[in-house]
Amino acid sequence: MADFIKGLKVNYTASALMCVVAGLVLLIWPGTTTQIVCMLLGSVLLIYGLIQIVIYFLNKERTIISQGMLLLGIILTVIGLWILFSPEMIIMAVPVIVGILIIIHGVHNIVQALELHRDNYGNWWIALAFGILTVIFGGVLVRNPFGAVEMVVRMIGIFLIYDGVSDMWILSRIFKVKKDKEKIIDADFVDIKDAD
Repeated sequence: MADFIKGLKVNYTASALMCVVAGLVLLIWPGTTTQIVCMLLGSVLLIYGLIQIVIYFLNKERTIISQGMLLLGIILTVIGLWILFSPEMIIMAVPVIVGILIIIHGVHNIVQALELHRDNYGNWWIALAFGILTVIFGGVLVRNPFGAVEMVVRMIGIFLIYDGVSDMWILSRIFKVKKDKEKIIDADFVDIKDAD
C-alpha cells in the first residue's frame, strides 16, 4: 500500500511539474511555441491524409471502406493545409480547449479540498480556494478576452504555472494527511499488540 501511494505521489508530482515547465515555455516563447505546434499538427494531418489518398489509388479494390478512407484522406489533407497556411484560427481555439481542461482540473482540486476537510485537515480551505481560482482561470480562458494571440498564449502559460504549483501544494497536503493517518493506525496496532 505504501509503495502504491508513493507511486501515485511521483506520478502526480511529475504531472504538476510538467504543467509548470509547459507554462514557462509558453510564457517565455509564446510565438515560437504556437507556430511549432501548429506546423507539427498541420504536417501530421497533411502527411496522414496524403498517405490515405495514395493508398486508395494504389489499391485496385474499390470498397465502401476504401472510399471512406479516401474521403477521410482528402478532408485531413485540406485541414492540414489549412492549419499550415492559417495557424491563427487554430491558435484561437487553443484557449477554449486549455480552459476546459483547467476547469476540469479545478473541479478535481475542489473535490480534493473537500477530502482534506473530511480528513479534518485544518487548512483545507486553502486547497478549496486554489480549486475555485483554478476554475475561474479556466473560465477566463474559455471566454478569451485577451484578443492578441501572444497575450493569450502567455496567459495560458501563467495559468499552467499556477495550476502546477497549486496542484503540488494540494497533493503535498493530501499525502501528508494520509501519512499521518497511517502512523495513527500503526500506533494503535502496536498498543493492542503490547496489551496482549
